[in-house]
Amino acid sequence: MSLSSRFTGKTLLAMALSTLLPAGAAMAASNDTLIYCSEASPESFNPQIASSGPSFVASSQVLYNRLINFDPQKNTPIPSLAASWTISPDGKTYTFTLRQGVKFNSNKFFKPTRDFNADDVIFSVLRQKDENNPYHKVSGGNYEYFTDVGLDKLIKSVKKIDDYHVQFELSEPNAAFLADWGMDFASILSAEYADAMLKSGTPENVDNWPIGTGPYVLQQYKTDSLIRYLANPNYWDGEVPTKHLIFSITPNVETRLAKLQTNECQIIPAPSPVQFDVINKNKDLTLHSVEALNVGYLAFNTEKKPFDNVLVRQALNYATDKKAIVNAVFAGSGTVAKSPLPPKMLGYDKDLPDYGYDLDKAKALLKQAGLEKGAEVTLWSMPVQRPYNPNSRRIAEMIQSDWAKVGIKAKITTYEWGEYLSGMRKGEHDSALFGWMSDNGDPDNFAGVLLSCDSIKSGSNAARWCDKGYDELVRKAKLTSDPAERAKLYVQAQKIFYQQAPWIALANGKTFFATRSNVTGYSVSLMGSDFSKAKLN
Repeated sequence: MSLSSRFTGKTLLAMALSTLLPAGAAMAASNDTLIYCSEASPESFNPQIASSGPSFVASSQVLYNRLINFDPQKNTPIPSLAASWTISPDGKTYTFTLRQGVKFNSNKFFKPTRDFNADDVIFSVLRQKDENNPYHKVSGGNYEYFTDVGLDKLIKSVKKIDDYHVQFELSEPNAAFLADWGMDFASILSAEYADAMLKSGTPENVDNWPIGTGPYVLQQYKTDSLIRYLANPNYWDGEVPTKHLIFSITPNVETRLAKLQTNECQIIPAPSPVQFDVINKNKDLTLHSVEALNVGYLAFNTEKKPFDNVLVRQALNYATDKKAIVNAVFAGSGTVAKSPLPPKMLGYDKDLPDYGYDLDKAKALLKQAGLEKGAEVTLWSMPVQRPYNPNSRRIAEMIQSDWAKVGIKAKITTYEWGEYLSGMRKGEHDSALFGWMSDNGDPDNFAGVLLSCDSIKSGSNAARWCDKGYDELVRKAKLTSDPAERAKLYVQAQKIFYQQAPWIALANGKTFFATRSNVTGYSVSLMGSDFSKAKLN
């Protein structure tokens, strides 16, 4: 999706939805209202065409469900809209038995006449896969995640056996396929709603006025201000205890904490480590932490000079004092990273070497690359705080200082979050701070999605790095279901990553969030945020 089309859609969506409630309607905490201070406005309310964490929290994790969920302790697939599934011996055929009696929500444009069934799964897949599907190009038609995990090529066919059985035929075995259906992009949309909007000539309503099966219904959106949701009275997974859910869009981390302290918000994501002590000393607040699978990194745009030269990339790995960055910024909430895979993930190479902080080696490599007189580059800094990067500006400044010691002058640049993501996907950056949190617990979600050759086109490969040897190893790892064999292949791929240095792997961080002490039932896991049982006591 182009930057202009993304933001035009967001603006129109906000204008439309803001008419649902009085513009001055005040936010107030009560036992039937829960307020969450979100970090950013959503790119879209359709998770198929979004790519950022705040967008997924506001859409897929509130409005929709997927075929599977993940066990919060084991991170293994468990039933959701699919009650069960079978896999053929050759690993190429997956048959899902769908849950019966699941109701879709409604809005002012449409009221469903039937329950969730196989037609909805088929539509949700084919919109993303089939270029001839009438919805494929609606709202820009950029299905980044679907393409990044390779489903566009992997799925040979998807067919309806009957109303409650769907069968996928794959072109080859894929060890990550089942887990993929628990990811945000795999949210199930209403085919009946889509058909009705197509007939009325307003297909974009499917994305702008979403209808799902999730715990909440979208009620109002005011761009960069707030989102209002109403509890789904027919939620299939049990009663939703809080009637009103409000997202107060609050990009500034200090403002988020201030709102939590004054009870203007009851939940905030990603508090800064420097705020932990303040939160812990306040009897009305509670700090929560979750072991996470994530990595924060600086991506070199390997299509641009001077970062098309591996010697320069290696040099700046040596020139960056990662330990100092983690000590200064994470305050005990993170550890130094060296791999694109998080340490607790299948295939992580604990013996992989890392680039130590060595200015002499950095200078020697830059001289060998013909840059003994230095160079000027841009360094993009994220405008949001994430568990893998709790203070992007501070990290950028420390990297800027480190690089200056070897003659590389970095100009720090930042943009609004949507613009940042859009520009990075198009390769406008020289280097950029970014990171990744696991969507499905599978190593391909990092090794493939972030660094494969195919991911350059879709935009998730911020380094725009394509190494055929690395690519082949990662592809082979997806073909085998043997965990030990997969692990060996990922270890080999990480050695190429180390030698080619498309990133500076910076840190692995814990996920933190804070709540008012009277909040219960809210949880954060591999699937993201779960508001379905959250309430105020």
